[in-house]
Amino acid sequence: MDYMIEDLMEEVVERGGSDLHLSAGLPPYIRINGKLTPTDYPPLSPEQCQRLIFSMLNNTQRKTLEQTWELDCSYGVRGLARFRVNVYKDRGTYAAALRALSSKIPTIEALGLPNIVREMSEKPRGLILVTGPTGSGKSTTLASMINNINMTRAEHILTVEDPIEFVYEPLKSIIHQRQVGEDTKSFANALRAALREDPDVVLVGELRDLETIQLAITAAETGHLVFGTLHTSSAAQTVDRMVDVFPPEQQTQVRVQLSNSLVAVFSQTLVPRMNPKPGEFGRVLAQEIMVVTPAIANLIREGKTSQIYSAIQTGGKLSMVTLEKVLAELYKAGAISFESAMSKTSRADELQRLIGAGPVGVAAPEKAMNSTYRRR
Repeated sequence: MDYMIEDLMEEVVERGGSDLHLSAGLPPYIRINGKLTPTDYPPLSPEQCQRLIFSMLNNTQRKTLEQTWELDCSYGVRGLARFRVNVYKDRGTYAAALRALSSKIPTIEALGLPNIVREMSEKPRGLILVTGPTGSGKSTTLASMINNINMTRAEHILTVEDPIEFVYEPLKSIIHQRQVGEDTKSFANALRAALREDPDVVLVGELRDLETIQLAITAAETGHLVFGTLHTSSAAQTVDRMVDVFPPEQQTQVRVQLSNSLVAVFSQTLVPRMNPKPGEFGRVLAQEIMVVTPAIANLIREGKTSQIYSAIQTGGKLSMVTLEKVLAELYKAGAISFESAMSKTSRADELQRLIGAGPVGVAAPEKAMNSTYRRR
């Protein structure tokens, strides 16, 4: 084998791929526009696969991997890109999945995000959540919001990530980025400490357990602007997930806290573009938007999350929109197929109703059509 891991990374970037997969017995695979594609390299032997993987790791990371058999880290190639790396064992041999991260943080405009995203990033305090399945561009959306603050306000921004994905250059703000496993033992430890580090803005890479969620809510309640992610597919499901993590006897209090601190939820997914033209990106962003109004705060407080969807439907004047409405508009514009739209909804009847309400070929939101989520 006469190539290095950097050669594979370069191919990922050149082909506009999002992920690189290394497995013994298979050639390296690249995910392009959501589809796995084999490279022209020959299948890797277990020894070759391990050599490629270990070339990215320092001694501490190798020791951790040998002890736990799993590892999250990041690896950068100067002048090319950074990659989020997960190493794991597969039938006794090492394998890895690498996610390509853009070296340049895209702006809100470049991503084609609606103006409400910018408006929410300008809030002085509260909890803002970006949710969606793995690979839906949550990190990219959050990065654009954090960088908007960095470009426009003098704030202390503190991020807690596992691993660090986008690297920010301080512009108007001071930015400290802490990586779980290197700079802090856990999300919860970093968040507890964060409240004593005079932050204005806190980014939590993932709200994954009760303690982290509780600390994030507390940080938002005490006057900080807090950003976080969850793997949920709708605004209502996001609220339920955050509440259900807690024991039953605490859930009423958590609903009250959440109703006071939650500012907005952006639930997003990426849909394959139908017949992309040369130079067009292969996937289109579809984003459900919930802005917490007094009425929605009341629904959260009273545990009536099943009514949140109706509140979003009627909240168009406040830039709220359901995922189904966005999918229907994209389908009518010819940007996505009917099958792709249906595969992304959990409300098939509602989507079919909206699709049937207008002719195919009407204009879809221009921003969503021109989204630059090219890889995720």
